[in-house]
Amino acid sequence: MAVNALKVLRDSIKLNQFDGAYYVYGEDEFQKTDAVAQLVNASVEPATKDFNLSFVNGQDISSEELGSLAGTPPMMANRRVIVVRDVTGLKKDVRKTLDTILEKPSSDVTLILIAAAGAKADKALEKSATPLNFELLSQERLPKWITYQAKGMHNVEILPEAAELLLTAVGNDLYLLDAELSKLASFTNGEVINESAVSAVVGIRRGETVGDLLDYVLSKNASAAIELLPHILLQPKNNVVSLIMALSTQMLAIAWGRARVDDGLSVGRLESEYFNLLKRTGAFPMRPWGQAAKAWARAVPEWGARACDRAIDALVLADGMVKESRVSSEEQILTTTILAICAADKVGRKRGSGKNSRQIASR
Repeated sequence: MAVNALKVLRDSIKLNQFDGAYYVYGEDEFQKTDAVAQLVNASVEPATKDFNLSFVNGQDISSEELGSLAGTPPMMANRRVIVVRDVTGLKKDVRKTLDTILEKPSSDVTLILIAAAGAKADKALEKSATPLNFELLSQERLPKWITYQAKGMHNVEILPEAAELLLTAVGNDLYLLDAELSKLASFTNGEVINESAVSAVVGIRRGETVGDLLDYVLSKNASAAIELLPHILLQPKNNVVSLIMALSTQMLAIAWGRARVDDGLSVGRLESEYFNLLKRTGAFPMRPWGQAAKAWARAVPEWGARACDRAIDALVLADGMVKESRVSSEEQILTTTILAICAADKVGRKRGSGKNSRQIASR
């Protein structure tokens, strides 16, 4: 998210003071949609919405229509709002009209200009309108977002450990997280959301998360991992692809840490180094960053370079099986892969001296 985007939004709403135009853009569609809804609800009086709120599509509106809308004063209200979807799709003549309007914005008309998903930032609009840039939330910020969303939008408190469990179960999809929070608020009838509530509503319990499965693999406890696997596959958004991605992220991280230690890095520094790595890359390890960094740092001494390479080879093979196999089930592919990873340092075939791991560390 851009610096101060939420602060600008909240201050406008709190003070009931709105600018002539807002440019809403960025990768996070949930936050963009939510920001527009908040601006509209706060700036347009409910009784006069039919007269003072207009939604138009950038690709469809003409120059004359935009000029007419922007030049129409509010009716029986203090403000008129025009929401332009896909502002990047405006035709050249319409864009010129918009630029002219933004040079001298009306004091009683607000334009909300929404960039389409994936659109590049418009430098001109960043200057001529109030920019609200919503980037994807980092893994570090997601627990705080869950807490805020529960209290601010659903009027319910959620305990930190419950938020962590919910994040582990649902992942970083804000639409799904918000939907589950809505269910949880109804389930608890406004009472504090705890781990038991998350377990009841989402169908996940402590000890049966993807993080637990990853920990069993890290400790090379294949039997425990395979026993847990069917429960994991029944949970929301978990499938063979997502779990292979999670296992691949984990093993690449272990290989990276192994190479760093072999090059002289203190094991005691690994956890902070992993956390910094996650912040730089924005990777989603299917559990909170701090939890992943701690688990990886603890596991590195138990993994040699050759074992890391063999585990990564097993995951490459699994990826091919997913794309090509029409016989093996998801559970069968994952079971075979987990067995191969956990037995990686026991394989007797000759290999190099950890070349792949050092290549990973050098990137």
